[in-house]
Amino acid sequence: MKNLEENFKLAKKQDRKGQKALYEMFSAKMLAISNSYVNNLHDAEDILMNSFFICFSKIDECREWKSFPFWLRKIIVNNSINFIRKSKNILYTDVEINEIGNMSEDWEEEIEEINMDEIFSKMPDGYRLIFNLYVFEEKKHHEIAEILNISEGTSKSQLSKSKKWIADFLKQKKDEKQYAK
Repeated sequence: MKNLEENFKLAKKQDRKGQKALYEMFSAKMLAISNSYVNNLHDAEDILMNSFFICFSKIDECREWKSFPFWLRKIIVNNSINFIRKSKNILYTDVEINEIGNMSEDWEEEIEEINMDEIFSKMPDGYRLIFNLYVFEEKKHHEIAEILNISEGTSKSQLSKSKKWIADFLKQKKDEKQYAK
């Protein structure tokens, strides 16, 4: 963490070496985060570059070096969501939770056995976006509704649909493994 503190202070002085060091420290992780939202590496790279440009031009808004990774992540997530808003029309549909059906209670444990990149690359955009915001960004449904300009009920139903989609995907993968034996 010592390097983070030093490089953060240098970057605040618009020092290119400090900026480069911060970019090298965080670019791979931030690219993965952006790609988990937009599901397109080329677009995620563009978002990453734009986000670092914003980050370095507004770095004075980040007060402490300890909060820098979280502040940068917020920029990446917001830029990813804005990209999705501008480039894709995502249809959110309301559905009653009891229409979803029964899911395995261990769906979270089953996810660990699967490549998350594979899941996110195949998951529908609306499901992936709400799942990411709820699970990884720890947003509440009212916050998601506000961010995406949807109802809170839509956020809840999309999260339930995403969980069902993951459970179905995992079941299909499990069945494929059994047939391969």
